Amino acid sequence: MTAALAPAAPLDAADWQARLRAHEERADALTAGHRARKATGERHAIDDFLYDYYGTRPSVLRRWHPGPALSLAPGPDGPAPHRQWRWYDTDAAGVVRLDVAAFLADRAESVRFVHRLLSAIASRPAFTGCFGLHEWAMVYRQHEHRHPLPLRLGQEGTDAVVEAHQIRCSHFDAFRFFTPAAIGLNRLRPTRASQVELDQPGCLHASMDCHKWATKLGPAVAGDLALDCFELARDIRLLDMQASPYDFSSYGHPPVAIETPEGKVEYVARQREFAQRAGRLRARLIDVCAALLDAAA
Repeated sequence: MTAALAPAAPLDAADWQARLRAHEERADALTAGHRARKATGERHAIDDFLYDYYGTRPSVLRRWHPGPALSLAPGPDGPAPHRQWRWYDTDAAGVVRLDVAAFLADRAESVRFVHRLLSAIASRPAFTGCFGLHEWAMVYRQHEHRHPLPLRLGQEGTDAVVEAHQIRCSHFDAFRFFTPAAIGLNRLRPTRASQVELDQPGCLHASMDCHKWATKLGPAVAGDLALDCFELARDIRLLDMQASPYDFSSYGHPPVAIETPEGKVEYVARQREFAQRAGRLRARLIDVCAALLDAAA
């Protein structure tokens, strides 16, 4: 077992219960709007992406995990509730901890892939010259769109912006939604197989995917890191839509008009800030994977 996962004194009940409550409160605040809208059947063109595309469930996000390096001492009512959760083990003294061996028996291949992908992304410089044109390529020369919102520049104006720029989308999960007419305009041909070779840290979607990979790693990711990744994805999604061709004025968000020099400057500045935030979270996820893989070895 590595030093990162070496046994330490269990957290006493007062400590881990306080952490658990704080995590639940933060998760509830982050998902409050979505939960309220779901109760009434209301859709939200910005936030729904986090729940539909990523399959995020507020109840799962609300679960606090201590991470594999920490264990939980029993309280007055007995062992921590984690004892009933998958991949947790309870010893004779009532101390609950993540069963790393059991987790890796089921998820080792996923851990290896996430480690390889995130390490590859972290090794590259950030490219910030895409200007969010992937969203424009998703509506190029197509009159039926994913969102029931008008295009800021109309269809012809939107198509003209696409044709006036060079498209360089490296992220497969964005590229696969390009319209047929836009596919040939992209300089790259990303595939699922080439994801490790092409994903780069300036890409908004690669940064949002920190939430995806944190979710894939499940209880191996401590609660604060999991929520940091989700909050980053939520913040990036807003820029992704503000810079899109859609008119989001009905949501109270001004556009980032990437078809103008001023809009490009704003987009790149915010893109770089997100790349820095994502880089810090990505490094923490890489450390989680490395510790797990060292334990397996």
